[in-house]
Amino acid sequence: MSFNDNVQLDTSSIGSGGVGGGGRGGLVVGGGIGGLILAIIIMLLGGNPGSLGGDQTGSDPNAQNVDSSAIQQQCKTGADANKYAECRIVGTVNSAKSFWSDELPRYGKQFREPGTIIYSGATQSACGTASNQVGPFYCPLDEKIYIDASFFDLLTQRFGADDGALAQEYVVAHEYGHHIQNILGLLGRAQQDPQGETSGAVRIELMADCFAGMWAGHASSTKDATGTTYLKPLTETDIRSALSAASAVGDDQIQEKTQGRVTPESWTHGSAEGRQRWFIQGMKAGDDINKCNTFNVNDPNTQVVS
Repeated sequence: MSFNDNVQLDTSSIGSGGVGGGGRGGLVVGGGIGGLILAIIIMLLGGNPGSLGGDQTGSDPNAQNVDSSAIQQQCKTGADANKYAECRIVGTVNSAKSFWSDELPRYGKQFREPGTIIYSGATQSACGTASNQVGPFYCPLDEKIYIDASFFDLLTQRFGADDGALAQEYVVAHEYGHHIQNILGLLGRAQQDPQGETSGAVRIELMADCFAGMWAGHASSTKDATGTTYLKPLTETDIRSALSAASAVGDDQIQEKTQGRVTPESWTHGSAEGRQRWFIQGMKAGDDINKCNTFNVNDPNTQVVS
Protein backbone atom coordinates (compact mmCIF):
# COMPACT_ATOMS: atom_id res chain seq x y z
CA MET A 1 0.00 0.00 0.00
CA SER A 2 1.63 3.23 -1.13
CA PHE A 3 1.74 6.44 0.86
CA ASN A 4 0.59 9.71 -0.61
CA ASP A 5 3.77 11.62 -1.44
CA ASN A 6 2.83 14.83 0.35
CA VAL A 7 1.57 13.36 3.64
CA GLN A 8 3.60 14.59 6.63
CA LEU A 9 5.33 12.02 8.84
CA ASP A 10 5.58 12.47 12.62
CA THR A 11 8.72 10.99 14.21
CA SER A 12 8.01 12.24 17.76
CA SER A 13 7.21 8.75 19.10
CA ILE A 14 10.09 7.07 17.27
CA GLY A 15 13.22 6.11 19.14
CA SER A 16 16.32 4.29 17.97
CA GLY A 17 18.86 1.78 19.15
CA GLY A 18 21.84 -0.22 18.07
CA VAL A 19 24.28 -2.91 19.08
CA GLY A 20 24.34 -3.78 22.76
CA GLY A 21 23.90 -6.51 25.34
CA GLY A 22 22.52 -7.28 28.77
CA GLY A 23 19.24 -5.91 30.02
CA ARG A 24 16.62 -6.36 32.68
CA GLY A 25 15.54 -9.75 31.44
CA GLY A 26 12.01 -11.06 31.63
CA LEU A 27 9.90 -12.63 28.95
CA VAL A 28 9.46 -10.88 25.62
CA VAL A 29 5.66 -10.83 25.51
CA GLY A 30 3.39 -10.25 22.59
CA GLY A 31 6.17 -10.87 20.07
CA GLY A 32 3.67 -11.75 17.38
CA ILE A 33 6.26 -12.53 14.72
CA GLY A 34 9.56 -11.97 16.45
CA GLY A 35 9.16 -14.69 19.06
CA LEU A 36 8.34 -17.15 16.32
CA ILE A 37 11.48 -16.31 14.35
CA LEU A 38 13.62 -16.81 17.46
CA ALA A 39 12.01 -20.21 18.03
CA ILE A 40 12.80 -21.14 14.42
CA ILE A 41 16.45 -20.23 14.85
CA ILE A 42 16.69 -22.24 18.06
CA MET A 43 15.17 -25.27 16.32
CA LEU A 44 17.59 -24.94 13.43
CA LEU A 45 20.45 -24.97 15.93
CA GLY A 46 19.10 -28.10 17.57
CA GLY A 47 17.78 -26.40 20.67
CA ASN A 48 14.42 -26.43 22.44
CA PRO A 49 12.16 -23.50 21.53
CA GLY A 50 10.10 -24.24 24.63
CA SER A 51 12.96 -22.86 26.69
CA LEU A 52 12.38 -19.31 25.50
CA GLY A 53 12.23 -16.74 28.26
CA GLY A 54 14.52 -14.58 30.31
CA ASP A 55 17.02 -12.27 28.75
CA GLN A 56 17.30 -12.78 24.98
CA THR A 57 20.69 -11.46 24.00
CA GLY A 58 22.22 -11.29 20.59
CA SER A 59 24.25 -9.00 18.40
CA ASP A 60 25.35 -8.64 14.83
CA PRO A 61 29.04 -7.75 14.48
CA ASN A 62 28.20 -5.85 11.30
CA ALA A 63 25.35 -3.88 12.89
CA GLN A 64 25.49 -0.14 13.28
CA ASN A 65 23.60 2.17 15.56
CA VAL A 66 20.38 3.62 14.20
CA ASP A 67 20.47 7.38 14.75
CA SER A 68 17.08 8.84 15.67
CA SER A 69 18.13 12.24 14.38
CA ALA A 70 18.93 10.63 11.01
CA ILE A 71 15.45 9.10 10.95
CA GLN A 72 13.95 12.48 11.75
CA GLN A 73 15.87 14.07 8.91
CA GLN A 74 15.18 11.30 6.42
CA CYS A 75 11.54 10.50 7.20
CA LYS A 76 9.49 13.61 6.53
CA THR A 77 6.92 12.76 3.86
CA GLY A 78 5.01 9.92 2.30
CA ALA A 79 7.49 9.96 -0.56
CA ASP A 80 10.17 9.01 1.98
CA ALA A 81 7.95 6.22 3.32
CA ASN A 82 7.62 4.82 -0.20
CA LYS A 83 11.41 4.86 -0.61
CA TYR A 84 12.88 3.79 2.75
CA ALA A 85 11.87 0.85 4.98
CA GLU A 86 12.53 2.84 8.17
CA CYS A 87 10.27 5.64 6.96
CA ARG A 88 7.62 3.09 5.98
CA ILE A 89 7.64 1.94 9.61
CA VAL A 90 7.17 5.55 10.74
CA GLY A 91 4.32 6.12 8.31
CA THR A 92 2.55 2.91 9.30
CA VAL A 93 2.84 3.79 12.99
CA ASN A 94 1.44 7.26 12.25
CA SER A 95 -1.49 5.79 10.32
CA ALA A 96 -2.19 3.16 13.00
CA LYS A 97 -2.23 5.88 15.64
CA SER A 98 -4.72 7.89 13.60
CA PHE A 99 -7.01 4.87 13.28
CA TRP A 100 -6.88 3.45 16.80
CA SER A 101 -7.03 6.81 18.60
CA ASP A 102 -10.44 7.28 16.96
CA GLU A 103 -11.56 3.67 17.29
CA LEU A 104 -10.89 2.80 20.94
CA PRO A 105 -13.00 5.58 22.53
CA ARG A 106 -16.02 4.04 20.78
CA TYR A 107 -15.53 1.09 23.14
CA GLY A 108 -14.93 3.13 26.27
CA LYS A 109 -11.13 2.77 26.19
CA GLN A 110 -8.69 5.66 26.26
CA PHE A 111 -5.99 5.40 23.62
CA ARG A 112 -2.37 5.81 24.65
CA GLU A 113 0.38 5.92 22.10
CA PRO A 114 3.09 3.25 22.17
CA GLY A 115 6.71 4.07 21.52
CA THR A 116 8.42 2.60 18.49
CA ILE A 117 12.11 1.70 18.52
CA ILE A 118 13.79 1.22 15.16
CA TYR A 119 17.11 -0.49 15.80
CA SER A 120 19.90 -2.39 14.10
CA GLY A 121 21.59 -5.48 15.52
CA ALA A 122 20.45 -5.33 19.13
CA THR A 123 19.03 -2.87 21.62
CA GLN A 124 17.55 -2.80 25.11
CA SER A 125 13.90 -3.21 26.00
CA ALA A 126 12.22 -3.56 29.37
CA CYS A 127 11.61 -7.20 28.37
CA GLY A 128 15.29 -7.89 27.77
CA THR A 129 17.60 -7.46 24.81
CA ALA A 130 15.95 -7.10 21.43
CA SER A 131 18.12 -8.57 18.70
CA ASN A 132 18.04 -8.82 14.96
CA GLN A 133 17.51 -12.58 15.46
CA VAL A 134 14.27 -12.01 17.34
CA GLY A 135 12.60 -9.76 14.79
CA PRO A 136 9.72 -7.38 15.55
CA PHE A 137 7.98 -7.63 18.91
CA TYR A 138 5.91 -5.65 21.38
CA CYS A 139 7.04 -5.29 24.99
CA PRO A 140 4.12 -4.54 27.34
CA LEU A 141 6.44 -3.58 30.21
CA ASP A 142 7.54 -0.38 28.47
CA GLU A 143 4.70 -0.30 25.89
CA LYS A 144 7.05 -0.10 22.95
CA ILE A 145 7.27 -1.80 19.57
CA TYR A 146 10.78 -2.95 18.58
CA ILE A 147 11.64 -3.39 14.91
CA ASP A 148 14.86 -4.09 13.07
CA ALA A 149 14.02 -3.13 9.48
CA SER A 150 16.35 -5.86 8.17
CA PHE A 151 13.66 -8.35 9.26
CA PHE A 152 11.72 -7.50 6.12
CA ASP A 153 14.51 -8.97 4.01
CA LEU A 154 14.49 -12.12 6.16
CA LEU A 155 10.74 -12.43 5.74
CA THR A 156 11.13 -12.38 1.97
CA GLN A 157 14.37 -14.27 1.46
CA ARG A 158 13.92 -17.08 3.99
CA PHE A 159 10.19 -17.42 4.51
CA GLY A 160 8.70 -16.66 1.11
CA ALA A 161 6.73 -13.46 1.65
CA ASP A 162 6.83 -11.01 -1.21
CA ASP A 163 8.58 -7.67 -0.84
CA GLY A 164 5.49 -5.51 -1.31
CA ALA A 165 4.82 -2.53 0.93
CA LEU A 166 1.73 -3.96 2.61
CA ALA A 167 3.62 -7.13 3.57
CA GLN A 168 5.93 -4.90 5.60
CA GLU A 169 3.14 -2.64 6.86
CA TYR A 170 1.22 -5.73 8.00
CA VAL A 171 4.12 -6.67 10.28
CA VAL A 172 4.08 -3.22 11.92
CA ALA A 173 0.29 -3.15 12.20
CA HIS A 174 0.31 -6.62 13.79
CA GLU A 175 2.69 -5.47 16.52
CA TYR A 176 0.60 -2.32 17.00
CA GLY A 177 -2.34 -4.69 17.45
CA HIS A 178 -0.61 -6.22 20.47
CA HIS A 179 -0.50 -2.76 22.05
CA ILE A 180 -4.23 -2.42 21.49
CA GLN A 181 -4.71 -5.80 23.18
CA ASN A 182 -2.66 -4.52 26.09
CA ILE A 183 -4.94 -1.49 26.44
CA LEU A 184 -7.98 -3.80 26.27
CA GLY A 185 -6.51 -6.02 29.01
CA LEU A 186 -6.32 -9.11 26.80
CA LEU A 187 -2.62 -9.62 26.19
CA GLY A 188 -2.00 -11.66 29.34
CA ARG A 189 -4.22 -14.46 28.07
CA ALA A 190 -1.38 -15.55 25.79
CA GLN A 191 0.79 -16.36 28.81
CA GLN A 192 -1.98 -18.15 30.68
CA ASP A 193 -2.38 -20.65 27.83
CA PRO A 194 0.88 -20.44 25.87
CA GLN A 195 0.87 -23.34 23.41
CA GLY A 196 -1.40 -25.47 21.24
CA GLU A 197 -3.66 -25.29 18.20
CA THR A 198 -6.49 -23.48 20.01
CA SER A 199 -4.43 -21.98 22.84
CA GLY A 200 -4.72 -18.46 24.18
CA ALA A 201 -1.39 -17.64 22.58
CA VAL A 202 -2.67 -18.58 19.11
CA ARG A 203 -5.91 -16.67 19.67
CA ILE A 204 -4.00 -13.54 20.74
CA GLU A 205 -1.78 -13.70 17.64
CA LEU A 206 -4.70 -14.22 15.27
CA MET A 207 -6.54 -11.35 16.94
CA ALA A 208 -3.53 -9.11 16.28
CA ASP A 209 -3.72 -10.20 12.63
CA CYS A 210 -7.38 -9.20 12.63
CA PHE A 211 -6.54 -5.83 14.16
CA ALA A 212 -3.94 -5.37 11.43
CA GLY A 213 -6.67 -6.09 8.91
CA MET A 214 -8.96 -3.52 10.54
CA TRP A 215 -6.22 -0.93 10.16
CA ALA A 216 -5.62 -1.91 6.52
CA GLY A 217 -9.32 -1.60 5.76
CA HIS A 218 -9.32 1.98 7.04
CA ALA A 219 -5.76 2.98 6.13
CA SER A 220 -6.68 4.98 3.04
CA SER A 221 -8.90 7.23 5.19
CA THR A 222 -6.48 7.87 8.08
CA LYS A 223 -5.11 11.42 8.03
CA ASP A 224 -2.13 13.43 9.22
CA ALA A 225 -2.36 16.64 11.24
CA THR A 226 -3.04 18.66 8.09
CA GLY A 227 -5.94 16.45 7.00
CA THR A 228 -4.00 14.70 4.24
CA THR A 229 -4.67 10.97 3.95
CA TYR A 230 -1.68 8.78 4.67
CA LEU A 231 -2.19 6.00 2.16
CA LYS A 232 -3.62 5.38 -1.25
CA PRO A 233 -6.56 2.95 -1.60
CA LEU A 234 -5.85 -0.76 -1.32
CA THR A 235 -5.28 -2.74 -4.48
CA GLU A 236 -5.57 -6.48 -5.10
CA THR A 237 -1.78 -6.57 -5.34
CA ASP A 238 -1.52 -4.97 -1.88
CA ILE A 239 -3.84 -7.55 -0.37
CA ARG A 240 -1.94 -10.45 -1.94
CA SER A 241 1.25 -8.95 -0.53
CA ALA A 242 -0.11 -8.83 3.03
CA LEU A 243 -1.52 -12.34 2.76
CA SER A 244 1.84 -13.65 1.57
CA ALA A 245 3.43 -12.31 4.76
CA ALA A 246 0.65 -13.70 6.95
CA SER A 247 1.00 -17.12 5.34
CA ALA A 248 4.81 -17.11 5.56
CA VAL A 249 4.73 -16.86 9.34
CA GLY A 250 2.04 -19.49 9.92
CA ASP A 251 3.15 -22.15 12.40
CA ASP A 252 2.42 -24.98 9.96
CA GLN A 253 4.41 -23.38 7.16
CA ILE A 254 7.36 -22.70 9.43
CA GLN A 255 7.34 -26.18 10.96
CA GLU A 256 7.14 -27.85 7.57
CA LYS A 257 10.21 -25.91 6.41
CA THR A 258 12.27 -26.31 9.55
CA GLN A 259 11.39 -29.78 10.85
CA GLY A 260 9.65 -31.47 7.93
CA ARG A 261 6.43 -32.10 9.84
CA VAL A 262 3.59 -30.15 11.43
CA THR A 263 2.97 -30.41 15.19
CA PRO A 264 -0.15 -28.38 16.08
CA GLU A 265 0.25 -29.13 19.78
CA SER A 266 3.27 -26.80 19.84
CA TRP A 267 1.69 -23.92 17.89
CA THR A 268 1.97 -20.44 19.34
CA HIS A 269 0.88 -18.22 16.43
CA GLY A 270 -1.67 -20.07 14.32
CA SER A 271 -1.80 -21.69 10.91
CA ALA A 272 -1.05 -19.92 7.64
CA GLU A 273 -4.72 -20.26 6.70
CA GLY A 274 -5.81 -18.87 10.06
CA ARG A 275 -3.51 -15.87 9.83
CA GLN A 276 -4.77 -15.03 6.37
CA ARG A 277 -8.39 -15.67 7.37
CA TRP A 278 -8.28 -13.29 10.36
CA PHE A 279 -6.48 -10.54 8.43
CA ILE A 280 -9.28 -10.63 5.85
CA GLN A 281 -11.84 -10.78 8.68
CA GLY A 282 -10.40 -7.55 10.03
CA MET A 283 -10.56 -5.89 6.65
CA LYS A 284 -14.27 -6.77 6.47
CA ALA A 285 -15.02 -5.88 10.11
CA GLY A 286 -15.58 -2.19 9.50
CA ASP A 287 -15.80 -0.53 12.92
CA ASP A 288 -16.90 -3.67 14.78
CA ILE A 289 -13.90 -4.70 16.88
CA ASN A 290 -15.93 -7.63 18.23
CA LYS A 291 -15.54 -9.29 14.84
CA CYS A 292 -11.91 -9.86 15.88
CA ASN A 293 -12.83 -11.83 19.02
CA THR A 294 -10.85 -15.01 18.38
CA PHE A 295 -11.93 -16.34 21.78
CA ASN A 296 -15.51 -16.58 20.48
CA VAL A 297 -14.93 -19.53 18.10
CA ASN A 298 -13.99 -23.15 18.75
CA ASP A 299 -11.06 -23.35 16.34
CA PRO A 300 -9.61 -19.94 15.39
CA ASN A 301 -7.47 -21.54 12.66
CA THR A 302 -10.53 -22.50 10.63
CA GLN A 303 -13.32 -20.26 11.94
CA VAL A 304 -14.01 -16.55 12.31
CA VAL A 305 -16.79 -14.65 14.08
CA SER A 306 -19.90 -14.60 11.95
